[in-house]
Amino acid sequence: MGSRKGSAACGGGEYLGLDPQQPDEDPYNSKRSYVHARLEDKPLPDLMAIARRVVDEYGDDDLQPLLAQMGLHGVCGELKNLIFAADGPKPQIVLPDSISNTIRIVKNEQYCLVYDQPLEDRGLSWQDLVTWWVRQQLKHSGDPRQARISLRGRLRRSLDNNGAELLVFDTYLKLGFDLPALIPQVYLHYDPYPKSELGGANRLARQRMDFLLLMNHRARAVIEIDGIQHYARPADRAAAQQPGAGWLPDPARYAPMVAEDRELTLQGYEVYRIGGRELCDDTAAEMLTDFFVRLLRRHGHTDSS
Repeated sequence: MGSRKGSAACGGGEYLGLDPQQPDEDPYNSKRSYVHARLEDKPLPDLMAIARRVVDEYGDDDLQPLLAQMGLHGVCGELKNLIFAADGPKPQIVLPDSISNTIRIVKNEQYCLVYDQPLEDRGLSWQDLVTWWVRQQLKHSGDPRQARISLRGRLRRSLDNNGAELLVFDTYLKLGFDLPALIPQVYLHYDPYPKSELGGANRLARQRMDFLLLMNHRARAVIEIDGIQHYARPADRAAAQQPGAGWLPDPARYAPMVAEDRELTLQGYEVYRIGGRELCDDTAAEMLTDFFVRLLRRHGHTDSS
């Protein structure tokens, strides 16, 4: 960014998310020092947001390619329908208005939740989700604490007593309330036809993701918990139901999974996989806490609760 553009942007930078210029700050004394002082404490996501606004307002042939190369970017397109917390049969969906991508669940609606509110640039927070939940459960409208407990219970129920996924969910909850919500069992892809009508074939590698985080600046992170069934098959069909049954590597099962990860990454998602074995150690909660703190910090989120 040229020094004139930088000082101009920082000098009148309230709309960029900067504090107002102070009387003793002179951008024309030393433009480089002035811009550096104004921006040095900003986390990377905030710097990128400022840079985008500078490009939109002033244009910059040098800054635009740098933004395009950055790894922290969001997913193109607006969030329309977030179908999550699935705890039963797959919902049956119709499109009353295909142009606007408006959906209606016509069967099994009781087995999932649908968040259909506009998404803020900061993503989807626990507070946003609780506010929406109260609209669905008016009995909690006068009791925010009970609303949070009720929502937590409904989300945990979708994990179907899966110890590994419950550990991930409960560990994240302990980080605080003023953070992006960790959304479980999300339909990121959807095929309306069951496998029974497709001759047992899968047209989509996977439709439901373990967890999703919607963060600052359209950043979306998919978090998958991988048990052995993700990359291996039982050594013997008859022994598959027996405790301690042997497993064999299964490249045919593994390949579609990593191909789908590549596709999601190219669409702008971040994909993080946690091996089920990692969650068996005594240090699992500590490892998860460190992972989530670093991920949230990377995207400019800090808990203020």
